[in-house]
Amino acid sequence: MWKQVMSTVLIYDAKCSLCCGCMNWIKSHSMDTDTFEFIACQSDECKSRFPDIREEACLEALHLVTPDGRILAGDKSLPEILCNLRYFRRLAIFFKMPIINLLSYFVYRWIANNRYIISRAILPLTREKV
Repeated sequence: MWKQVMSTVLIYDAKCSLCCGCMNWIKSHSMDTDTFEFIACQSDECKSRFPDIREEACLEALHLVTPDGRILAGDKSLPEILCNLRYFRRLAIFFKMPIINLLSYFVYRWIANNRYIISRAILPLTREKV
């Protein structure tokens, strides 16, 4: 069990520059400065606050914990993230379409499985810390 979450928590792989770049992008486009809380998967804080989320699982996919305690992983977290971003909220509705939902799974898995390769290519673009 974990402590009450006040904002939406994004648990990400801090050793992946693509992941860090995505967190920076989300932070810069979020509705409010406190909409999201960003926690590295490898951190002690993650282990203590969310002991039910195994490190192996969060290294495979981004995890989102809602204020009411729901946990969404990988492509399932994307609509929730989009709903909380300026200018991108309306895109969340596309994930209700079965074909988009299915495609998002495969696209997310491909990117997640190749993120370290992708990270090497875009490293100069993602050097900022989350």
